[in-house]
Order: sequence, then structure tokens, then C-alpha cells
Amino acid sequence: MKILVTGGAGYIGSHTVLALAEAGHDVEVVDNFVNSSAESIRRVEKLSGVKIPLHELDLRDEPGITALLDGAGFDSVIHFAGLKAVGESVRQPLDYYGNNLEGTLALVRAMQAAGTRQLVFSSSATVYGDRAPVPYTEEFEPLDSTNPYGRTKAMTEQILVDLAAADPSWRIALLRYFNPVGAHPSGEIGEDPNGIPNNLTPFIAQVAVGRLESLTVFGDDYDTADGTCERDYIHVLDLVDGHVAALEYLAEHPVGARAWNLGTGTGTSVLQVIRAFEKAAGVPVPYVVGPRRAGDLPVNYADATRAREELGWVATRGIEEMCADLWRWQSQNPQGFKG
Repeated sequence: MKILVTGGAGYIGSHTVLALAEAGHDVEVVDNFVNSSAESIRRVEKLSGVKIPLHELDLRDEPGITALLDGAGFDSVIHFAGLKAVGESVRQPLDYYGNNLEGTLALVRAMQAAGTRQLVFSSSATVYGDRAPVPYTEEFEPLDSTNPYGRTKAMTEQILVDLAAADPSWRIALLRYFNPVGAHPSGEIGEDPNGIPNNLTPFIAQVAVGRLESLTVFGDDYDTADGTCERDYIHVLDLVDGHVAALEYLAEHPVGARAWNLGTGTGTSVLQVIRAFEKAAGVPVPYVVGPRRAGDLPVNYADATRAREELGWVATRGIEEMCADLWRWQSQNPQGFKG
């Protein structure tokens, strides 16, 4: 299968590109490198022994993406490209609506012109907002995110649902995933955020490797086992397997647009993650407890029954393996791809 991966130089994208290349697919990447590095693709090529064509392009450049797709014979697109920091989206909503929505619209128009009708979209559990009962199920409506980032995901899902309803030749997977963690076991590729990390585990890793002084735990008085927030952490390789399973499912099933949760179905607390990482790394992770952060929910995790029953997909890697792989990446690359 010939596959274009947008945002393929990023964290989840690069791991997916590697898996696809190792499986024998013909893969190309388009990325604007706003929050990624071409070095990740060079390392994917090293691991896979496969040359990966890399196109530096912003998806909002509609003539550019149209020219890339025109006549190229792509069978499918996996769409990761987009801005993704919740806090930043609150401060810079126009950047998020402009980038994430305009980029997707340009992409699907280019796909339509090229006759490519199969799309796997990187959505997010943030589409469920703060009113969905736990565990989250795909049947919950209406989607009601609490921040601009999540709203761009929910809006994009609606655009794609409407598109598939208008033109049944489209086959679209909407993958709502939870908290990606870990790295490739080789330590060659992993998460390398620009600036101060927005997510828990890369922050922990940078504290452990000495780049940051300490971690702030936002609240320890929630109604959970140890008072800290619980989230559904999923190994990035399990997430990759979910994308491959969705790709294969779309090739065989004319489903229109359909959503699947990708999660473990288990909540793990902030303190449990810290302890698991300390055990994996063999070093302490200093932290202080701060006040609750606005918008944080006590608990969220997935009901991944639909993915198991329809895609044949189940997350198999636990938090210990996630932390061990993350530490291998961070300890071998203290400055990420820059060092």
C-alpha cells in the first residue's frame, strides 16, 4: 500500500512511519517541522533500512499539497499534522483553529481531487470534554471539549463525518487516543517537544536527565486512590498498532467515517507514573505538589471494546515498559534530536 503520513516526523508519526516501512508499505512523509525534526526520519531510515521520501510542506499550502498528491497514486493518508498543546491552544486559539482546520480542509480537498479516499485521522480523547461518563465510549454525544485544541479535533471529526455521508466512496477512521507514552525500544526515536514539555511523562524524563529541576504535581486532593489525577497512558507502539489495524480495516470495510478509542481501559495516577519511572530509570524524580490546574478532571480512561471487537486491537504494554522505553530514549538523547 502507498501511504502518505502527514506530520510523519513528529512523535507518533515517526513511530508509525517506521512500522509501516518495516511492514513493506511504500511510505512518504509531509511535515512543516514546526514541532518536529527531520532527524527523526533519518533515524527511521537507519532502523528500517528503507529510504523515506520527505516533503517539507505546510498543509495550508493547498496548491502544494494538491501537487504532491496529484498523480502520486497514494492509497491512503494517515493525518497526524497539527498543533497539539492544550494550554497553548487556550492562549492562541486562532493559531489552532487556523492551522488544524485549514490544514485538514486543504488536505481532504487535495485527496478528493487526486482520487484518494481513505484517511486515518489522529483525533483525541479531549473531544469528550468534562461531561462524558468514565470510561469514555464512542457513542457519547454531543462532543464538547473544554479547550480550543480539543474543539479543533471535534470539529474536524464532524467535517469528516459530513464528507463521508455526502460521498460514500470515502473510508475514514477517527482514532480517539488517550495519553501516548514511551519510545521505540532502540532508543533511536522518541518524544522531543520544543521548549518546556506540556505533558507529564516527557517532563518527568527531562527532570530525571537533569534538564529540568523538578516536577509540579497539580493537586493531590482528588477523589482517587492517592489523591492525584488518573489518566489512561498508552505505549506509543500500541498506538501505532492501532493505526495499522485501522488502515487494514478501512481497506476491507466501506464504513464511511467511524470512531474508535485507543486506550488501555485503565487509569494510572500521576504518582504511580512517577514511581514507575523512578524504578525504570534508577534515579529519583524530585517533585512538589501545587494547586489543582483549571480544567483537569480527576479520572479519565477509555472503553476500547469497539477497537477490540472490530479492529482486533488491544493495548498490551504496561506502564513499566512505557517508562523503561522512555528512559532509554531520554538517557541516550539528553537533548533530544538536537544533541
